[in-house]
Amino acid sequence: MTESLPFNPNHRFIRLIKARADGMVELEFALGEPQLFVELVLPKAQFEQFCKDQQVTPTEWPLPENAAGTAEHEWDWSLREARDQHFRHAP
Repeated sequence: MTESLPFNPNHRFIRLIKARADGMVELEFALGEPQLFVELVLPKAQFEQFCKDQQVTPTEWPLPENAAGTAEHEWDWSLREARDQHFRHAP
């Protein structure tokens, strides 16, 4: 069993999702815990300033998924994934 660390809002995380051809950057930003994030889209210059302001270095690796069939696995999705996998392919 993994011991969890106390919540610390001073720990900040930015996960780079995609640098788009139109100059926009898709990212996930979290305070305290990397699993609790918001999805953002910013122009590249504002993204770079945001990283400086938040004093973080972007990462590109995804969060580890929970085991299939567990209650936690039901929460392993993002709005971006829902849009790409469900809404665009719905009849």
